[in-house]
Amino acid sequence: MERTQLAAIVAAASLFICAAGSTALLARAQVPAPSPSASATPGTPSPAPTQPPIVVSPASAQVPVGGQTTVHIMSALGQLTFVISNPAVAAGSIDQGTQTLTLNGKSPGSAIVTITDQRAISAQLQVRVAYNAGSIADSATIRITGDPASPEFVKQEATATAAALLQARPGAQAIVTTDLVNYNQPLQQDDTAVVDVPVLLQGEQYFTVSGTTHVRVENVAAPAILPDSLMVSDYPERLTANGILFAADLQRAQPSRFLYFHFNPPGEPARRIVLRAENRSAQPAQLQFISGQAGPAPNEMEVGHAATNRFLERQVQNEGRIITIAGSGTLQLTQQDLPPNAVVCGLLQLRVLNGSSVHLTLFVQNATSPVDEPLNGTDLLQGGQRHARGLYSIPEFHYSRTWSVDADYLELPIGDIPLPNVMQGEALSGDYGVKQSFVVKVTNPTNRPQAIAIYENPRGGRATGTYVIDGVLIQSHGVPAFSRYKIRQYVVPARGFLRVTIVTIPESGSSYPLRLIFAPDDGSVAPGAPGSPVY
Repeated sequence: MERTQLAAIVAAASLFICAAGSTALLARAQVPAPSPSASATPGTPSPAPTQPPIVVSPASAQVPVGGQTTVHIMSALGQLTFVISNPAVAAGSIDQGTQTLTLNGKSPGSAIVTITDQRAISAQLQVRVAYNAGSIADSATIRITGDPASPEFVKQEATATAAALLQARPGAQAIVTTDLVNYNQPLQQDDTAVVDVPVLLQGEQYFTVSGTTHVRVENVAAPAILPDSLMVSDYPERLTANGILFAADLQRAQPSRFLYFHFNPPGEPARRIVLRAENRSAQPAQLQFISGQAGPAPNEMEVGHAATNRFLERQVQNEGRIITIAGSGTLQLTQQDLPPNAVVCGLLQLRVLNGSSVHLTLFVQNATSPVDEPLNGTDLLQGGQRHARGLYSIPEFHYSRTWSVDADYLELPIGDIPLPNVMQGEALSGDYGVKQSFVVKVTNPTNRPQAIAIYENPRGGRATGTYVIDGVLIQSHGVPAFSRYKIRQYVVPARGFLRVTIVTIPESGSSYPLRLIFAPDDGSVAPGAPGSPVY
């Protein structure tokens, strides 16, 4: 080959190599460097951005049967749709403008609502539908008496009113207690107060309901009730059937005290005792009454003791209620649950202020029956050992005595005089429900002060006692027959005297008669001290 041809070939080859190198450099410059966190494969498309989820507020819903609730939907796009997993439980509708879902409760149960927007993105809402545990009254007005009415009595009456007006579903529990009521001052006559009573209704299968009943309490100035008679319902004492226990008319000009005492034996169904007032006139009637109740509890002596205590406390202050019964209407004055192996006792004082007579009926019913159920017939229940049931014309005994500290002991008998029954039935032995009032003038003719005491001395059997002595409430737990315990101590000044007032009522469940004895202080345990049943 000639030298000129060889030079041309070498030059061409050099040119090709330079061109190839330049192309490779250019390609390397156009490829981006991989990121530290990821390596890209040439030709793979970028992933789509993540869509924001639908947010539902609240995250779950509770809807009362027959009621509705609203759910807010956020971060949704476009038209919304929804599906309810159980249409028998709830129904709903969507407002597209406000993006809200309204749910209506149809029947108790659970369901899941699936909400979907235009992007086909969904969210689920858990829904529970149930009945509310009941309803709570917003307000009420009651009229009471009291000179003055104590804060505790005002709270008790306001709380009882709120409890009577609430409507609880079967199986629901109502929590209404004076412990939650903030009221702490006496209510004077002709004055008013608004007492707020918190109420809670709850039950496992229900929605909890809470609220406040605002009770307006008016204290009406009314004179004390002075009864002309005593009504007693203590037969049959042991209940084995439902029906009428006592019935009588309360006349306008004849106020009366009313005592009932009944026991539901073991093995019997749960029952309820109800005292109903019926106005048989076409005109309204106004009734005033004072009430002391106790039970249900298994200890008959303690139940009778507690009822007497509450009655005497209220009677001293004239603390009671005034109610109006519409023409041809009825009202339940009292009602007490009476489970098996339990006793209830009530002691009331009643009078008709305006209108004609009011018919009173005490009856027993099953605890599950409506309290206002009609009564079948007029026959009174019978059976078992005979006890007092009827009308007695002497509701109170009043005594006045004088005793000298150097004379024989003074004995005051209580429950010693059987009272004849105006209606057909047993006499009232033990004077249960009969108020006993004593005024004793104690004189000391000696030149030295003399220590004396008043002793209680049961004579019929074991007995409890409640006494108002010189305006002080004194109580005694059960003591055996023929025992002797101090209930009050005094020192009578030399050549002086003192005046002692005593009010008491023989207590149901105890065994009377009982004697109160005035005697020199024997140095035995003082009332209220350790070892004394008196408190």
